[in-house]
Amino acid sequence: MVKGTHNAVEDGRNKDIQVFINGELLPRQDAKISVFDSGYLVGDGVWEAFRYHEGKMLFLDKHLDRLWQSAKVVGMHLPFSRDSLRTDIQRTLDANAMRDHVHVRVMVTRGIKKTPSQDPRFTISGPNVVIVAEHKQASVDNKNRGISLWTSTIRRGSPDYLDPRLNCHSKLHEVQALIQAIEAGADEALMLDVNGFVATCNSTNFFMVKGKEVWTSTGQYCMNGITRAHVIELCERYGVVCRQKDFSLFDVYGADEAFVTGTFGGLTPVTVIDGKDIGEGAFGPITKQLSDWYEGLIQEEIKRQ
Repeated sequence: MVKGTHNAVEDGRNKDIQVFINGELLPRQDAKISVFDSGYLVGDGVWEAFRYHEGKMLFLDKHLDRLWQSAKVVGMHLPFSRDSLRTDIQRTLDANAMRDHVHVRVMVTRGIKKTPSQDPRFTISGPNVVIVAEHKQASVDNKNRGISLWTSTIRRGSPDYLDPRLNCHSKLHEVQALIQAIEAGADEALMLDVNGFVATCNSTNFFMVKGKEVWTSTGQYCMNGITRAHVIELCERYGVVCRQKDFSLFDVYGADEAFVTGTFGGLTPVTVIDGKDIGEGAFGPITKQLSDWYEGLIQEEIKRQ
């Protein structure tokens, strides 16, 4: 079984889901995009993923803010409104009779090209919009057991060539980092920034606990995750010191606790980094408290809608 923050409870209903493609709902096996699609050809696309819980789209406005920002950064015009996209998402959820423990991924590519090329001027269609909603519940065993990380030699890039904050389809460097970690026997990769400081993981954001303080990176070389931001906000709300700062593996190996954050898994404890045990091999007390506060924040979001 794959072990990591995206490990989900098996759900047979996903074999028969309907996938939204450019206004049409198609059975999973028939959901296809042209080989001339910009995303397939050169990774030219942006995406967002969020949870649907108790009939509510969690923190959707924040995800849409990031989607529109990413599209603007790469010069991609979105010829639809946030409300219309929200309607299409709800249509997809309703078509699949979904209400709880659902993970939704929205992908927007620049469109179809008339010939394989990087040049966006060869695009001959509007953006392709795909919405995949799956019955997906994070594995409780995975959370209780924690995950292991391995530090990759693949660095998070600097903002002057591919800004790490951009949520785009070009993820090959992160895939390379993950492959290194898997080959080393770990679950996911820890990635350093161009200066050698700890930045993030290949698909989640990294935090550690030193004494009673929570540390995370400056945010300059990582995806500015929405769950990451919520943890920082929760620390401020409840009086926990949270330092966004540069730190190295020297600090990490001496951490009392460590955890990663992501939209799907929430907070997941890290028990081993580069073969070195971290903490007591499970949820540390501060990590557990933050996780409980985060679950409470989700309930606040549900009641707010």
